[in-house]
Amino acid sequence: MLRSLLVSLLFLLLSFGLSAQVERARVSGKVTDVVSDKPIELVTIYVRGGTTAVESAANGRYLTNVPAGEEFELVFSFVGYREESVKLGPLPAGGTQQIDVAMAPSTSDLEVVVRASKIESGGMIRETPEALRLLPSTTGNLESILPHIALGVSSGGGGELTSQYNVRGGNYDENLVYVNDFEIYRPQLIRAGQQEGLTFANIDLIRDLSFSSGGFQSRYGDKLSSVLDIRYKRPDSTRASVGLSFLGGSAHLEGSIKVGKSDFRRLRYLVGTRYKTTRYLLGTLDTEGEYLPNFTDIQGYVTYDISRSLQLGVLANYNRSIYNFTPVTRSTALGLINFALELSTDFSGSEQDDFLTQMGGLSLTYIPEKTENPFFLKFLTSAFRSDENEKIDIIGDYSLRQIESDFGSSDFGETVAELGSGTQQQYVRNFLDIQLYNAEIRGGLEILGDREDATTSHFFQWSVKAQHERINDLINEWERLDSAGFSLPISPEGVNLFQVLKTTNNLESNRFSGFLQDTWTWRKPDQGEVKLSAGVRATYWDLNGEFLLSPRAQLLYKPLGGTKDISYRLAVGRYVQPPFYREMRRPDGTVNTDLKAQRSLHFVGGLTSDFYYGKRNPKKFRFIMEAYYKQLRNLVSYEIENVRIDYSGENDAEGYVAGIDLRLNGEFVPGADSWVNLSLIQAKEKLLGVEHRQAELGSTEGEVVEFVPRPTEQVFQLSVFFQDYLRSNENFRTHVNLTVGGGLPFGVLDNNEVFRNTYRFDTYHRIDIGFSWRLFDRLASRNAATHPLRFTRSTFLSLEVFNLMQVSNQAGNTWIKTIFQQQYAIPNRLTGRRLNLRLRMEF
Repeated sequence: MLRSLLVSLLFLLLSFGLSAQVERARVSGKVTDVVSDKPIELVTIYVRGGTTAVESAANGRYLTNVPAGEEFELVFSFVGYREESVKLGPLPAGGTQQIDVAMAPSTSDLEVVVRASKIESGGMIRETPEALRLLPSTTGNLESILPHIALGVSSGGGGELTSQYNVRGGNYDENLVYVNDFEIYRPQLIRAGQQEGLTFANIDLIRDLSFSSGGFQSRYGDKLSSVLDIRYKRPDSTRASVGLSFLGGSAHLEGSIKVGKSDFRRLRYLVGTRYKTTRYLLGTLDTEGEYLPNFTDIQGYVTYDISRSLQLGVLANYNRSIYNFTPVTRSTALGLINFALELSTDFSGSEQDDFLTQMGGLSLTYIPEKTENPFFLKFLTSAFRSDENEKIDIIGDYSLRQIESDFGSSDFGETVAELGSGTQQQYVRNFLDIQLYNAEIRGGLEILGDREDATTSHFFQWSVKAQHERINDLINEWERLDSAGFSLPISPEGVNLFQVLKTTNNLESNRFSGFLQDTWTWRKPDQGEVKLSAGVRATYWDLNGEFLLSPRAQLLYKPLGGTKDISYRLAVGRYVQPPFYREMRRPDGTVNTDLKAQRSLHFVGGLTSDFYYGKRNPKKFRFIMEAYYKQLRNLVSYEIENVRIDYSGENDAEGYVAGIDLRLNGEFVPGADSWVNLSLIQAKEKLLGVEHRQAELGSTEGEVVEFVPRPTEQVFQLSVFFQDYLRSNENFRTHVNLTVGGGLPFGVLDNNEVFRNTYRFDTYHRIDIGFSWRLFDRLASRNAATHPLRFTRSTFLSLEVFNLMQVSNQAGNTWIKTIFQQQYAIPNRLTGRRLNLRLRMEF
């Protein structure tokens, strides 16, 4: 019924010729004399090839509208001064960028000074992908870089093997991801980082990205933590790239084809393919065996300009992750200087996983030309399918021994006592099929004010979306534990399995959502700029019959009268997350269809300051600080093991998150961006109806506490990225990634309620270093015409060293349970040191 309705709605909207996004952005700044540093009035500022111009005010300030989504040239002209131009873009729709220009007199030989601040819009951090492509990465995914560039982001228990990320105390399922306004989904059954393949976003196709760690606008969907908004390129010429490394390869092709005789009719295309294999990297894990991971991603984005006002877009993706693993042995040592343990395991059996995801999307964008009040209409429809299969049948015969750790003993390194031995057998046959179909209408209208002393505008946006979901889940898994020849749990009536989960779940439901938002902008050149965004979201799910409203507001203020480039941000809002399938599934496999949405109140305040440091050669820096508090209600409690989240399936918890994020980025070395991120966080929760206690040494009771750590409370995280190059040859560069983060909390297996999350993993610390050599650059090479690599535009060769200090970080635990009901948490270690050679060619 709903599918027929969506198809009918699609054809109805196509007949009206709807769709898209306002292609307007703004550039503001100050024009001064390069000699006296005094402001220059009546400077004419315009986009080359445009039809309108503005003039600078008495204090040198200006504001002008520019085209979004494409490159342009901004011209500054005034009698008695050299005409100057600045090439910019592409800027995102609705974004603003500050460009300060110090003009030189026409009789002077001084150079013009142009200072540009990064784009700001809606309190989101924005980045372009050029610098990110050379960052050392073990996954090859954009998301694995987020902890280094965004506020309050960490990779969680999966460490360097995963692209999943936690944001300000949330988990992996609480993050929104969009590509060209299409919402992106991820597989659900992945247990460990080594099973994880390639994520949707292809960095070769990206034009720019925006990220908000909380307090985001109403136009974004219903999740509790963050939003990653990615825009793919709109190519105007033929380009291509090829990348190869020990961990896989990639290639992409982009271009623009003129259709017919009209200048505006163009077919633009982006095609990218990626392949990843982590076999070389997984060879450093404690468990030895045959690892055969193969991950493939193919996607394309094609747009066709039907007319100057109407654009058709098609996005398609095919992603397959195959992970085959045959373990042989495992040897893990742990403990203290006076108490050392060693776990040895011999395996038989294998694991075979196959995750296939496919997505297709269609958009139609309508932006009329030459209207007094610009507006847009956009229609989107997409289909997503995930076919996930897990097959595991592994038997492990283990022995846990205490090892003599006294250096003076003649038995040093020998077995002192056998603490436990037995067999662990895991059998899994799980099949999950998810199908999602949706259609959405978006619209916007900008109303420009008409005041002599200030510039004002209202930008109204709205959306209505319907989504149909089908989920078929077949679960068949059991675990057998044998300790000292006895099957656990021990029963006089026969042999029992330790855990059995066998069920079939079939769900079909419909979701409806929408939003209404107004962004009011007021700007007076000698005072400041104020941007207030306020809106409300509505959502309804027919499975649990829950209707929710979520008001949100953001306030940005940027003073313009002084000499400092600083802006302030406040955000408050109610954020809800209606449950998806995994939240509803209880530990016994049954589904709670009455589960209600998790809820959070966000309070965020912060500032952004752009400044220059240094006298002889001033360097541009940006400092960002944000403090936040999130009140959490109706929570669904969960446990995390590696990257798998096991939910309780009940609204059985509440809590809060508070913290502060700091970021400093800039050119510590001229011409090379570096940054430092520091996050401090406290994420607490309490299970309803449970009296929590804090474990104390020598006591079996413990002290009563109201709140306990959430599974994602990392306490602190420090991320540093630093670049440098040889002064004699800038083609040789080095880049260092440093990450230090507090250990995640965990509790005792099968008894993590009263003494909840009492223990913590080891502190995560890791250094990756890379050395890159620009072999050829067509624009910079003196012998470009005769160079052997002249068939490329640029060529880079990189040598990367992962985990330089050979640190054994922890990703989770293997629990060993003895016949006497004693439990030992044996850490599962992440990867060791590895070298990677990477070649990238751009054409």
